[in-house]
Amino acid sequence: MAPSFDNATSLFNFVVRDGNGIKGMVDSGISKVPQPYIQPPTERINKKNAGVCKIPPIDLSKLDGPQHDEVANQIVRAAETLGFFQVINHGVPVELLESLKQTAHNFFALPPERKAVYRKEVSPSPLVKYGTSFVPEKEKAFEWKDYISMAYTNDDEALQQWPVECRDVALQYLKTSHEMVRKLLEALLGNLGVELDDSKIDAFIGKKMVSMNFYPTCPNPELTVGVGRHSDIGTLTILLQDGIGGLYVKVPEDVDMEKKGAWVEIPPIPGALVINVGDMLQIWSNGKYKSAEHRVRTTSTKSRVSIPIFTCPQSTQKIAPLPQVVKKDGIARYKEFIFSDYMNSFFGNAHDGKNSLEFAKINSA
Repeated sequence: MAPSFDNATSLFNFVVRDGNGIKGMVDSGISKVPQPYIQPPTERINKKNAGVCKIPPIDLSKLDGPQHDEVANQIVRAAETLGFFQVINHGVPVELLESLKQTAHNFFALPPERKAVYRKEVSPSPLVKYGTSFVPEKEKAFEWKDYISMAYTNDDEALQQWPVECRDVALQYLKTSHEMVRKLLEALLGNLGVELDDSKIDAFIGKKMVSMNFYPTCPNPELTVGVGRHSDIGTLTILLQDGIGGLYVKVPEDVDMEKKGAWVEIPPIPGALVINVGDMLQIWSNGKYKSAEHRVRTTSTKSRVSIPIFTCPQSTQKIAPLPQVVKKDGIARYKEFIFSDYMNSFFGNAHDGKNSLEFAKINSA
């Protein structure tokens, strides 16, 4: 018998501890959203009030030809304004993208006990974590999302420790996207006066993780969020979204764009990947590039999947604005810190917009 889903403790045990996830709760036949998932009115996503981002996708194949500088400028302009853009002809096979989406649906369709073995408290591998929401123990209202995350160290450990149901396609996704990430970083860092070579690349993207996110159908999507307002912690995020949509980005207040402060939807484009700037790239650029505040809405019609790759520095890496940029700007807007300290701050709190960056800001008196 399913527990009372309005009792936070029994709900937490059923959804989190027993591995049922939100999918298991939905499969039990709920007709309304349980109280712990109802967001305060200020956090709900009003689809009618949001516009659609009309920026066309960037064709990365042109980076290898006479239009290199023009395309590099498009990448830089996107990073300086919205912090989000879409790319096509990116080098990741479209058939692999389709396979990834199907694999994610297959994984979350597994029996609860097959997924529960990867819960943080009991996972046989420190690289793999199955969970729900973001930091449930810190949240006023839970997020409507189940996920499996797979940290990458090397191929052998991935093949040995990642879930057998999704390891092969997830690893292929990570490996086939590497060249694209390198090209994007070359353009973005080159614009800051930094030449990217093999000896430097690990300082920026030495740590990678693939996640599969599952957003089950929701009986009252207007009351919930799939993911709350946040910016990503790392360098660049590569996201495969399916055709359902629901990803929203906030237009920063301090950029030369229309609709400042408004939320715009990033519409699904077949075969495209979504790229967004993370907090570390904003810090290295001394604020020139904008880590994008974004969130995800739920839907009542179909379950949605998304598959991000998070690229980050190593946890022991020292982070500070790049000296070339500080010299040009005449001031450092962020302090130096160790990336692991930033991570502890980020994962120790519920999602709260771009407040994560406060950890690194130098407050001018």
